[in-house]
Amino acid sequence: MSEKKIAEINMLQSQLDELIAKVCSGIEDKKEEKKCLSRIEKLRRTISKMRSGSKLSRDFKRDIISYSFIAPNFIGFAVFTLIPIVFAFALAFLKWDGSNAIEFMGLKNFKRLGSDVFFKAAFKNTIIYCVGTVPLTMIASLALAIILNQKVRGRAIFRTLSFFPYVGSLVAVTSVWKMLFHPSKGPINSILYHVFNVPLDKLPQWFSGGLVLLSLILFSVWKYMGYYMVIYLAGLQGISGELYEAGSLDGANTWQKFRYITWPQLRSTTFFVVVMLTINCFKVYDIAVMLAGGGSGELTTSSTVLVYYIYQKAFVDWDLGYSSAVAMVLFAIVLLVTIVQFAYQKKTSD
Repeated sequence: MSEKKIAEINMLQSQLDELIAKVCSGIEDKKEEKKCLSRIEKLRRTISKMRSGSKLSRDFKRDIISYSFIAPNFIGFAVFTLIPIVFAFALAFLKWDGSNAIEFMGLKNFKRLGSDVFFKAAFKNTIIYCVGTVPLTMIASLALAIILNQKVRGRAIFRTLSFFPYVGSLVAVTSVWKMLFHPSKGPINSILYHVFNVPLDKLPQWFSGGLVLLSLILFSVWKYMGYYMVIYLAGLQGISGELYEAGSLDGANTWQKFRYITWPQLRSTTFFVVVMLTINCFKVYDIAVMLAGGGSGELTTSSTVLVYYIYQKAFVDWDLGYSSAVAMVLFAIVLLVTIVQFAYQKKTSD
């Protein structure tokens, strides 16, 4: 090691000692203290690098090894998720059919939304579907979790049966539902006709007209309540039994125990359930197509949803710019609802 290098190391070491002494003596300004600590760490790395003679410091080598482990997953995320998202944002302000030259449209794609009848129908149907599905699924899953959290005979079997619709094939379960609610051959309408004497011309058309959204909501509640029941079960089993014992000693009845013990203790679980349910409801596509799409898989204005409309404009009409604008509206709605939910959760927990 040359004398020049030794002198430089000694100079850096003296600077390091001064900074350490300064920090140890106490610094009132927190920002100044943070800067000193950062400078100390930097000097230590520089001195270590000069003494070892390596061009790369030990921390830098450690960072490279760490990044190499996450690089494959990040590259896949960047190629298949991050870049398409960024491109979709840009495409919302453009006009492109996938083959011809791209044209800049500015805000024209968003202005089209106000006069688009099909977009308004898809937007309204999605909102109605979310408003109906989220509370009903939450109530059904919580009630099911409370019942199956008790010491009842065959509890494990009923838990499995309740969870089965969620893991079952969507094609299979929708086929069963379409058979059950078939307008002329389904057992539901047969019961209405033979038992309740509903005339043939007044039997409900479950998957068309005004009842289609109700059918979608009921199916979604039935399919997803088992999954959220498991989440609520985990939350219920995390509540201390001493709280219920204390409530019993104070003379609390079943409803009072639920109101003042169970429900407050499940606040964070309910928040997670509501957020996940809301996001999933806004992304609904497969259930609508399988139940209300018929043989062609096409939805009418009474059953179309935003994700289906995005798909139609993008890959049927090849209006990629306009479909991206609709996708950005959907993204903004989900983001706004999520922010409101997080703000409400923070307000209630403070």
